[in-house]
Amino acid sequence: MDEQLWHTRTRRLVFDQPPWLRLELHEVVLPNGSVIPDWAWVETPDFVNVAVQDEDGDFLCFRQTKYAVSGWTLATIGGYMHPGEDPLHAAQRELLEELGYAAPTWIALGSYAVDGNRGAGRGHLWLARGARPVQPPNADDLEPQEVVRLSRDDVRRALNEGAFKVMSWATCMALALLHT
Repeated sequence: MDEQLWHTRTRRLVFDQPPWLRLELHEVVLPNGSVIPDWAWVETPDFVNVAVQDEDGDFLCFRQTKYAVSGWTLATIGGYMHPGEDPLHAAQRELLEELGYAAPTWIALGSYAVDGNRGAGRGHLWLARGARPVQPPNADDLEPQEVVRLSRDDVRRALNEGAFKVMSWATCMALALLHT
């Protein structure tokens, strides 16, 4: 049941910084017929996050910094999707680029709107199981990062302590725990 109950009557571009950000104002008609003339809408690229379990069942994450996060954070593997790219392919590409790993088993953990009112892209979450190194990493990330190995209990503890400081990373890891 993916019926769209709201209707976009018009769109007006306010700001455009390809490929990262586009801001529009929409004229929106609500299900009751009311009209909102300037509904802010944010477009960002869709992204993937991957909870990675190696062949021993340990989770591989990054410890890193991010501009919008205070201090160090634990992070999943992931990144923005290329235009037209399939989410699974993007997840496999990110795992290979960032860790140099491949995995034989992939479990879709869902695709989610980032902001139910303003858009801001979709996150596609995955669990990669049985991951193993196949080549050296080739990441182009701006921030320093180190790979950390976490047991299932370590992940649970890190989630409880707020060590995954980005919502999509915490969500990805929590959903992965449901499948392990």
